[in-house]
Amino acid sequence: MNRKPHALLPVVAVLALPALVLAQQATQPPWAGLGDVHLDVVPRTEAERERIAAVTALPTDFSAPWNFEENAGGAQTVRARGTADAFSQPAANLTFEQELDFRVGNGMFRRIWVSAPASTIASDGLGPLYNARSCQRCHLKDGRGHPPEGPDDTAVSMFLRVSIPAPDVEEIQRYIAGTHATAPDPTYGTQLQDFSLPGHAPEYRLQIDYEEIGVPLSGGEVAALRRPAYTAADLGYGPLHPDAMLSPRIAPQMIGMGLLEAIPSEDILAWADPDDADGDGISGTPQIVWSDVYDRPMLGRFGHKAGNPTVLEQTASAFAGDIGISNPIHTAGSGECTDAQTDCTAALDGADAEHGGFEIDQVGLDLVTFYSRTLAVPARRDVDAPEVLRGRQVFFDTGCASCHRPNYVTHRLEGDDPASFQLIWPYSDMLLHDMGPGLADNRREGRADGQEWRTAPLWGIGMTETVSGHTYFLHDGRARSLLEAVLWHAGEAQAARDTVVEMPPEDRAALIRFLESL
Repeated sequence: MNRKPHALLPVVAVLALPALVLAQQATQPPWAGLGDVHLDVVPRTEAERERIAAVTALPTDFSAPWNFEENAGGAQTVRARGTADAFSQPAANLTFEQELDFRVGNGMFRRIWVSAPASTIASDGLGPLYNARSCQRCHLKDGRGHPPEGPDDTAVSMFLRVSIPAPDVEEIQRYIAGTHATAPDPTYGTQLQDFSLPGHAPEYRLQIDYEEIGVPLSGGEVAALRRPAYTAADLGYGPLHPDAMLSPRIAPQMIGMGLLEAIPSEDILAWADPDDADGDGISGTPQIVWSDVYDRPMLGRFGHKAGNPTVLEQTASAFAGDIGISNPIHTAGSGECTDAQTDCTAALDGADAEHGGFEIDQVGLDLVTFYSRTLAVPARRDVDAPEVLRGRQVFFDTGCASCHRPNYVTHRLEGDDPASFQLIWPYSDMLLHDMGPGLADNRREGRADGQEWRTAPLWGIGMTETVSGHTYFLHDGRARSLLEAVLWHAGEAQAARDTVVEMPPEDRAALIRFLESL
């Protein structure tokens, strides 16, 4: 779909198709020479570039807090609340009118969808197959999802992605060089739904079996990890394709997304080093994905493998895949149903002429997108505590910052965009990294192979238990603590992980204390 974006659509980095195709034919990386094509960006002057380089340079003094690091989200930062609503606050710099849009978007984010037809025509169209009945059901309190915690718990904030190798790889690679071309499973589509409307079978039941693993640590400590094995049990529509690749995903936290979107692509690409030319063992690769809105390749930013380029497209795909709600980007009234699921595709949907023939129209989609873009990042806590300062130095000395890049300055945007020209501290380079076989899902996505994942932003990670009531981390929630999450790192992070295992216990405790302050 190729159309002019709605006024609420954020400014994003667009990669030019002709340059990408030419780059595929050259020896340089496929993103070399690609510039931003933005809507309302004020170009940086040379003097401004120098100021930004100075303020984002990696500090060397660890004896005191760094300037502005307490305000992780720049001017969007809000006071860290000690309640479950800590991630649900509007950005601090919204105008009065923008806060009204935020509140309306929040209402739509929380809306419980029902099956069609219904008297509540603005809320009907659920399914027929779905993972949740609202955005809020997966992202409870805008926080992190979790795997089922027992036989009586559902997987409402977790599902399995599915794909197969694409039949025409060369055609797809003409547009995005180096992509691992995939296609939906012919029966089950791109993700498995474990709920359904009456009269329709759910697609599967998520079964997880864990194996406990002991990891000896320095000082006589032993950490316990759990290795998951996933089964798509009780398949409702016959077998999966023989080449089906499955990947478990929990819902990520929602804060700071608009700020991540406003990071200049050149600042992300500057850290890319796919061949490890500097010899540090870190070889970050940018994800490049196709944008259905802009009808061209773009830098991927959102999702565990950076499979979506914009918050708008992340939102639209979640409406279609998770809830079964049609929208101007994903137009099928039956959501994720495939042609093989004939009863599902033939079912009544909630498409409404007043909403442009969709179950949620462009205005509604933009409002939910705006809400998602402007959820505030809470302020750091205890930035001057001695153990936090020591843990920050351990973080840098260990090499964690090689992937978890501390800070950026966002684009200067025209108008009153709240993400404009902010010094932010997400602790992510937004690139793909090989995390080793232990975390591998063996499912390719775009330019990410089966062992690569986008570096997860760390801001707010220390408030997970406050907001979500648990401490499950990584893409599938297997880690039950921050230490377990660190110990699962391998591949490019193997050296850093081994350093954590071998360091004095007090340094390891300080490292975790620093992460808890983020």
